[in-house]
Amino acid sequence: MTAPFVWRPADHPWTQDSNVARFMRQHGCASLAELRAASVRDIDWFWGAMERDLGLEWTQPYRQVRDSSRGFAWTRWFVDGELNVTHNCVDRHVRDGHGGEVALYYEADSARPEDTKQVTFADLAAMVDRCVAALRRAGIGRGDSVGLYAPMQVQTVVVLFATMKIGAKFVPIFCGYGEDALRERLDSCSAKILFACGTLRRRGKPAETGAIARAAVAKVDSVMRTVWTDTADWEAFLASGGSAAAPQPAERTAAEDPCLIIYTSGTTGRPKGTVHTHAGCLAQMGKEIRHSFDARPDEPFFWVTDIGWMMGPWEIIGCLLFRTPIVLFDGAPNFPTSDRIWEICARLGVVTLGCSPTLIRTLIRATDGKGPQAYDLSRLRVLGSTGEVWDEASYTWYFEQVGGRRCPVMNISGGTEIVGCHLQPYPLEPLKACSLGGPGLGMDVAVYTDDGQPAPTGTMGHLVCRQPAPSMTKSFLNDDARYLETYFSRFSGIWYHGDWAQIDADGQWFLFGRTDDTFKVAGKRVGPGEVEDALTLHRAVSEAAVIGVPDEIKGTALVCFVVLKPLNGAAAPTEAELVAQVVKPLGKPLAPKRVYVVEALLKTRSGKILRAAMARALLGQPAGDLTSVDNPQALEAIAALGRNGG
Repeated sequence: MTAPFVWRPADHPWTQDSNVARFMRQHGCASLAELRAASVRDIDWFWGAMERDLGLEWTQPYRQVRDSSRGFAWTRWFVDGELNVTHNCVDRHVRDGHGGEVALYYEADSARPEDTKQVTFADLAAMVDRCVAALRRAGIGRGDSVGLYAPMQVQTVVVLFATMKIGAKFVPIFCGYGEDALRERLDSCSAKILFACGTLRRRGKPAETGAIARAAVAKVDSVMRTVWTDTADWEAFLASGGSAAAPQPAERTAAEDPCLIIYTSGTTGRPKGTVHTHAGCLAQMGKEIRHSFDARPDEPFFWVTDIGWMMGPWEIIGCLLFRTPIVLFDGAPNFPTSDRIWEICARLGVVTLGCSPTLIRTLIRATDGKGPQAYDLSRLRVLGSTGEVWDEASYTWYFEQVGGRRCPVMNISGGTEIVGCHLQPYPLEPLKACSLGGPGLGMDVAVYTDDGQPAPTGTMGHLVCRQPAPSMTKSFLNDDARYLETYFSRFSGIWYHGDWAQIDADGQWFLFGRTDDTFKVAGKRVGPGEVEDALTLHRAVSEAAVIGVPDEIKGTALVCFVVLKPLNGAAAPTEAELVAQVVKPLGKPLAPKRVYVVEALLKTRSGKILRAAMARALLGQPAGDLTSVDNPQALEAIAALGRNGG
């Protein structure tokens, strides 16, 4: 028996007026399945039709959609065309009379009304032009790298668009990294200037990020200047460009000119610099925001993210392309109370909300707020999520308690490498809990067995992409060999993404974590997502993580960590009970060796669980790079379990 559908578009008439429904009808497709098939049968036709649908403005038309003469890995897009991200996302809206519309809503950590801001397109354009003039005066120009070490603030958006407007490369770096991680990234891209936040505030407490930035910059010869975005230095820098009223022309940038470098987390070796272009960002981000999330002008879009994660640039570029205002959230989502997200959504009339599964699991457990049902969330139309595998209980709570069963959960998955999605649902299709719907339009993805054949229905296999897309990274920065090894060595001529995927009997797609996280227990392969899903179905379990440890008999044994919900006087589950919770769906051979109850799982500041570091801590090994860790105290608790034998 297959799982039931929880979202049915037939029950929601607005879906028939959605952007993707209109695009489907315009191109004579009777169903979403037919449109998906057409989009990969002729990708040149599709991406040409899509860029026209997005309304992209070109300073020089392209003569060819795609040139793959050098092979998949080196495909060029929109050959000989010229366009600029900033012109398409900011300048033309002001030119066309929309300067008075709100582009940005800023929400500070303090949650005080006096610390909120609204920025119109005209305001944003003026600040961007002042920053452009100042960058040019400072000697920064086409092809240079501009680093940013700051959170989601108005200044961040200004720097992004100013950098791209002059043909330079915007390099956002997570504002929680330590000195070595920041230095390594600045040095790798030969950054000429760094925009940095001197003091980061979280939960009302200051973190002196300025000291980290100064120490890192002192070791990077290419950096000529640091501009402090949260002090008077910011305004002084803008003033250095001259007349505040002088408009600045955009560079005539080629479609394939790089505009964005984002580094992957670096959990396996040194960080990889992914390189993205003006056309690639606009085409992919615009397609996803417009068609999966049905974005429209004057409908606030709020994704709880950081600029150092691809979702930051993704929402900024993708939303402002369509005059969809975005909420810049510069705080902790459960401060001053766990109602913070719901309060913002109600006050600003948010239409699209994006949250990670980890954030939702955190908010479910919260006891210091009233919960989403206490707020007017009636303007919400679409929910979003990405970054990790859902468990059914948390997904259902998000869908029912936040979305009121009337908002589809656009559960998307792709990566920094493509600044977009391989898989994503659309409002027009029915969805099951935890489903990713199916392939993104124009994305020729499939599930392969180990020997490179299509996996049978219901069988877990490797997620691959069989044809190129405009937003795929242009190699890795200064490392072609590593790029080819990472994506094209497993299956010849095929992009290997490194995720476990499965298609069920109803055509719904699901993910089960990274292939490099997979465990082989007594000859049986299992992904962490399957084990963690089983544990979180227990009434008392809020979150779970599983690691593999050496075992003389099984080769690898499973060790699990769980965080419990508030028990309110109820008895805590026994370890045997939790082991049985895994055995019931997965079988005795996959029974965990141990299940530990902990206060918290080790996570990055973007909410991803650090399983490898947890395994090293339990085994008494060096923890490795912890610069992105949000709660290092959790690591010590796990290490203590290992020292004490549980």
